[in-house]
Amino acid sequence: MELTHLTPRRNITDKVVRVAVTAAVVLAVIPLGWLVYTLIAKGIGPVLDIDWWTRSERYGGAANAIVGTLIQTAIAAVVAIPLGALVAIYLIEYADTSKRLVRITTFMVDVLSGVPSIVAALFIYAVWRTTFDLPRSGFAVALALVLLMVPLVVRSTEEMLKIVPQDLREASYALGIPKWKTILRVVLPTAMSGIITGIMLAVARVMGESAPVLILVGATRSMNLNPFEGNQQSLPLMMLQEYNKGPSGYETVWGAALTLVIAVAIVYVLARVLSRFTGPRMERS
Repeated sequence: MELTHLTPRRNITDKVVRVAVTAAVVLAVIPLGWLVYTLIAKGIGPVLDIDWWTRSERYGGAANAIVGTLIQTAIAAVVAIPLGALVAIYLIEYADTSKRLVRITTFMVDVLSGVPSIVAALFIYAVWRTTFDLPRSGFAVALALVLLMVPLVVRSTEEMLKIVPQDLREASYALGIPKWKTILRVVLPTAMSGIITGIMLAVARVMGESAPVLILVGATRSMNLNPFEGNQQSLPLMMLQEYNKGPSGYETVWGAALTLVIAVAIVYVLARVLSRFTGPRMERS
């Protein structure tokens, strides 16, 4: 009798929650859709021009900024991905939570996770320019991006390693397989799909950072493939320069913004594709 009395109330509560959740989704999707529509409508003009992708700014394109962004991000990824993955493996597979080094490492990762990009850029500037008196360059930007990327890689890799069943590790140990080989052959392949997705999202996250390029490298309208010498353009820096020109540069700003979004979308799609082809597969007998 009591269950009969509560059933209508539960049905009403369920309907109210469904409506609230649906409304929340709509409120989140509408601004996002509006943003994407505005970005495409205002930035599609330059992007559809082949010169935009093949010529530098000096000749009316954006190839130098695109290449500069890719170079700086690639250098940061080469340093941050193995460093962050190894730290995560140490924290999950080897370290005892009572050890001081683990507590310090975890604390520093947490701190870096909340550091604004401008702070990371200023730190690299203080070390790179003030202490070592080295010139501003694309490599300095990459170092700042490393500081922003490492905690993202560590956290995503940690979470993926945590969800690997402990039974898999114990079964491997029972067969006499050493721990390092268990991690390499059992744990990492099991978690690889999620690890790759987290790494790609971290790459996409730092690709559009503007503070490091404003502080650590100068702008140039020509192509520079050497990140260790001279000014090197990037899409965020290009957007700022064109915006400062006033209305005459707004179309280029929107084009650069759309190009950056396209690059991030490509990285995300690659993450999804790679995640499908990595990880353990069940063989049918």
